[in-house]
Parts: sequence; C-alpha cells; structure tokens
Amino acid sequence: MEMDQLFSDLLRLLAGIGVFLMACEIMSKNLEAISSDKLKSLFSKVSGNKLIGVMIGALATVAIQSSGATTVMTIGFVNAGIITLSQAATIIFGGEIGTTITGQIVALGMFDPGSFDINILFSSLAGIGVFINMFAKNEKKKLLGYVLAGLGMLFVGLNMMSASMRGFAETEGLKLFLARIDSVVLLIIIGALITAIIQSSSAITSIAITMVVAGLIDLNQGIYLTLGANVGTCLTGLLAGMKSESVNARRASLIQLIFNIGGVILVAVIDGLIKMSSSGTMSFSVMFQRMFPGIPHTQLAMFHTFFNIASVILVLPISDLLVDLTKRFIPDDGSQLPKQRFFFVDENMIATPAIAVSQVKKEIINMAMIAIENFNLAIEMILNNDLSKASLLEDNEDELNFLNHHLVEIIVQLTRKESISKKDYYFLTSTYRIISDLERIGDYSINIKEYAQNIKDEGGSFSEEARKEIVEVRKLINELYQVTIQIFGSNKRKLIKEAYKIEDQIDDLTRKMAQNHIRRLSKGECTANLGAQYLKLSSDTERIGDHLININDKDYVISH
Repeated sequence: MEMDQLFSDLLRLLAGIGVFLMACEIMSKNLEAISSDKLKSLFSKVSGNKLIGVMIGALATVAIQSSGATTVMTIGFVNAGIITLSQAATIIFGGEIGTTITGQIVALGMFDPGSFDINILFSSLAGIGVFINMFAKNEKKKLLGYVLAGLGMLFVGLNMMSASMRGFAETEGLKLFLARIDSVVLLIIIGALITAIIQSSSAITSIAITMVVAGLIDLNQGIYLTLGANVGTCLTGLLAGMKSESVNARRASLIQLIFNIGGVILVAVIDGLIKMSSSGTMSFSVMFQRMFPGIPHTQLAMFHTFFNIASVILVLPISDLLVDLTKRFIPDDGSQLPKQRFFFVDENMIATPAIAVSQVKKEIINMAMIAIENFNLAIEMILNNDLSKASLLEDNEDELNFLNHHLVEIIVQLTRKESISKKDYYFLTSTYRIISDLERIGDYSINIKEYAQNIKDEGGSFSEEARKEIVEVRKLINELYQVTIQIFGSNKRKLIKEAYKIEDQIDDLTRKMAQNHIRRLSKGECTANLGAQYLKLSSDTERIGDHLININDKDYVISH
C-alpha cells in the first residue's frame, strides 16, 4: 500500500514540475512580449558604469523570467561586438540577482495566514488570466492575461509539488534516506545535475522550498541544493559560448561559471568555519531560521536572494580582475573576424526576440550605410577616372550579398517565435523587401563601377556639363538617403513628404540628363560609347532613388 502511495506521489511531483515549468515558459514569453519596448530601451543604456550593468541584468531577468536567457542574450551582444566583456560581466551578475524573484514569489504563495490558503488565491489567477485573454480586444491586455494565467499555473504546479512532498514526508524510509545526504559537496552536485537536466534553477529552488516546508530535508540541505542549482544554470550560457566563434563570447560564459562556482565555494568555506568556531551551534541555516522564525519557505528564499546579492557586491569591485582571469584561461587565438559578417545581430539573440528585432533594425541601417558608400565610391570612380578603390567596393558588395541572404534567415527564425509581439512581427515581415532594395542599390553601384572601367579602358571622359549633372544627382541621392535613414531609424514621419520631393527631383534630373546627352551626342560633343555609359548611369541613379523611396513606403516600418 505504501508503495502505491509513493508511486502516486511521484507522479504528482512530475505533474507539478511539468505544470511549473510550463508556467515559467508562458510567463517568460508573454512578459517578454509586453516589455519588448522597455527591454530595447534598457539595453541601449549599457555603459561603463558597473552598477548600471547590474541593474540592466537584474531587470532584464525579472522581465523575461530567465537568467539563462539573459546570459545567452548577453553572449550574443559580446559576440556581435556591441558590448565589451567587462560590460557583459556586470549584466551577467545582475541576472543572478534577478533570478531570485521566482523563489520569493513561491515563498509568498506558501505563506499561511492561518484562516485562508493564499496558494488557492494565487492559483485562481490561472482562470482569471484565461478569461481576460478570451475577452480582451487589446493585444497587451491579452498578453497580460497570459502572464496572469502563467502565474496562476505556477502556483498550481507548486501546490501539486507541495502535496507530493507531504506524501513523501509520511514515508519513513524516504525521510531516513534523505536525512543521510548531509554531504555539502554531494548536495551541490545533485542540485547542479538536476538543474542542468531540466534547465531551470527556479524549479529546483522551488522544489527545495517545498521539501523544506514538508520536513523532507532541513534548511541546511535546502541551502546547498539551491547553491548547486546556481552552478547548474551555467550550462545554458556555456553551450551558447562554446559554440560561438567569438573568443569574448566564450569568455563571457566562463565568467558566469567562475562567478557561481566561486560564490558557492566561498559560502561553503565560510559556513564550515562558522560551524567549527561555534562547535556546530551556528551556521547560515541557523542564522536564517532565527531571522525568519517559523517560516521555512521564506528562510530559504531569503537566503537565495541574500547569497546572490552578497556575491555580486563582493565580486563587482574586482570584476575587471575576473575578466583578465578568463583572458588567461581563453587567450586570443589570433583568428581574424571573417570579411562577411553581422555587425549587430547574433544567433544567440534569437532566444530574446524583443532585443533581436532592435538589432535587426540596426543591421539594416548598417546595410544601408554600406550600400550608399558603394554608390559614392562608384561615382568617384566615374568622376576621377580612378579605380584604385575597386577592391573596397567589391568587398562591400560581398558584405551586402551576405546580409541579403543571412539576415533574411535570422528574420525568418524570429517571425516563428511565439513570444514575438504583433508590432515586431509586422516590422520584420516588412523588412524582406527593404533588404532586397538595399542589395539592389549595391548591384547598381557595381554597374556604375563597370561603366567607369569601360570609360578608363577607352581613354575618354565626360564633358564638364555632364560631370556637373553627375555631381548634382549624387547630391540628391545622398540627401534622399539621409532622409530615408531618419524615417526608418528614428520614425520621423514628417519627413516622408520631403523624401518624395527629393525623389521627384531625382526623376526630373535623370530625365534632363538623358535629354542633354542626346543634344551633346547630336553636336558631336561625346562618343557613342561614352553616351551609352552616361545613359546607363542616369538610368541606374534613377533606380537607386526608387529603391530608397521604397524603404519609406513601408507602413509597418514607419510605425515601428
């Protein structure tokens, strides 16, 4: 009979863990979608100030309910060269503080005022959230409904885990077995291994809290299981770092591992010394039992928060030394960055769509800069009859082709993410043609370079009048580019009319260029070959103007 009950409790525990993890996933995705704009703004404030880095890491982890996701996202920023390794370290430290919020929520849900089960109240949020989602018209309200439903499910899962623990507590054999596991090292290893398997330190911390409350383990055992969970959560970051080509990305993942293992070792040593000096009458567990008497769930949750905050306070002043240490462990391998690469996007960012979308936008702006640079290089070749920078133009063209292909792949993956907001989704779907437009500007610039080569091979040159027209159309194209970037990058909608006005001027000028060319040709002022190159040049510049104005013609982009 006891075995039947034990088996039922085991199934109840598995069900509770499943519901708990699913709840965390639902909360994470929808909190991220709700706070997408705030997350983008948050990471734009990364600076050399260490406290700001810690704050960003903590707030980001609270927003997306996953220190692992924060670490992976940070590794992506390092890999893309957007933040330094020192900045990444402070964000990772902050993430360790932010991850303790789940334990505090669990402890709050287990609070027993005596007359009312507060866990039931929190669990009811699951139904309330679903009803809000069903009847709300506003997208953010629907997302809020999902967040509340996820929070409610978290307590449903917690309730199931607690019930299973109470059942286990009635099994004397199991209690005796667990009581024998008093090795600090073994408890840390168990916590680390289970966390590495289920990829959630919050779940292990919550299970430890329910075990302490049920009396299956004591507070000291719960503390070291939780410390082990801190170590096990590093696996996500390590995997992201190790598969990265960036040396600094690998170093960032190692920083988290050293930070967590170092903190665990320090606590274990200090705890051991306290026990020795007090003949076993004092320890961290005794301290927290005295600070929060009679509420074991709060004792463990508060220890977890205290430990992570204290670790950050201790390490922050010497974080640069920690960065230098990782550089010794993982030295520069002498490899150079590939010629064709992303400048703002990294695949690790896909795990956090809100951040990845803002980086995609920056990558597109960078692509536009490369495209207009190639246009200007090609025009200089025409005007100066000098092709010395042809190799730079061709390298830029290779980069444009790379971005045209691989950036689209990133965008496709992002549009498939469930947590992406509608606003970000519509923005991304509007970028496919923009990327194509920019790649075509690069193609026309290559054409212009080839016209310059033909003219140089022939030994000819354009007339002074023709050169002035080329300078004028170049000026208008650059003006249109500047306005376009302001509309796309800064959402300056009032400039749309100005963009169309400039585009009309480009159309008028290129028509004038064609008419003037026919007049010069009839007067014998230029050769047939030069005239052909000039006509192609005027046609290509007109099309470049068209592709730039196309970028402004995307309603979703402008509203993003």
